[in-house]
Amino acid sequence: MLLTIDVGNTNCVFAVHDGERFVADWRCGTDVRRTGDEYFVWLDQLMRHAGLTPEDVTDVALSSTAPRAIFNLRVLCEKYFGATPLIVGRPGCELGIEVRVDPHTRVGADRLVNAVAAHRSYEGELIVVDFGTATTLDVVAADGAYEGGVIAPGVNLSLRALHEAAAALPEVEVARPERVVGTNTVACMQSGIYWGYVSMIEGLCRRIMQERGKPMTVIATGGLSPLFARGAAAIDHVDRDLTLRGLVAIHELNKKGR
Repeated sequence: MLLTIDVGNTNCVFAVHDGERFVADWRCGTDVRRTGDEYFVWLDQLMRHAGLTPEDVTDVALSSTAPRAIFNLRVLCEKYFGATPLIVGRPGCELGIEVRVDPHTRVGADRLVNAVAAHRSYEGELIVVDFGTATTLDVVAADGAYEGGVIAPGVNLSLRALHEAAAALPEVEVARPERVVGTNTVACMQSGIYWGYVSMIEGLCRRIMQERGKPMTVIATGGLSPLFARGAAAIDHVDRDLTLRGLVAIHELNKKGR
């Protein structure tokens, strides 16, 4: 079985794929200080609870936006699963798509993985909106090439900055207000975050399509994607497993090439 590991700036997602589907997945906070041994103690218990054992894992595919976490995850894979992980963005890892950006520009591994998965799952020109620590919009050409995008502060990052910078403003949860105009502080903040980000997503998608001169399919992923898809008419599909499926696809491509 294949263990896929998607390391974000805030959370790590581990998922086991049996060749046809994901049979289990787990999430933990990203902590670059966590050792390979600590990862294993946590993961071993969860795997056994799902009826799996470490011996079931034969291969590992890894994508990380936190470079300092890679070393300990590599130790986890080699020490406890006997597998050297395929790391997206490292030399020797084929993506199967062209990356059309400025020379010497480094693109986040998660954005490239999403592009691979999106091209496999949807037709035509695409915009992938990922609601993570940062909110990103990435353009995927009809031939699958990654052609750049937009990076904005993430939803939770903006909320935290608002609370920390303005002493009178409380911490609030991300929610969809029924009304744009709030009549109390919490409602005003929730409206600003929710409808503000909806407007940003719709505005950016519209401008990207105008710039490219053609309609495009918009796919949203990330933990908050279902919530914001309820308000953003620009979003055509919600696909929360996009990154994990991209890791499976990249692993399959590289395994065939060996």
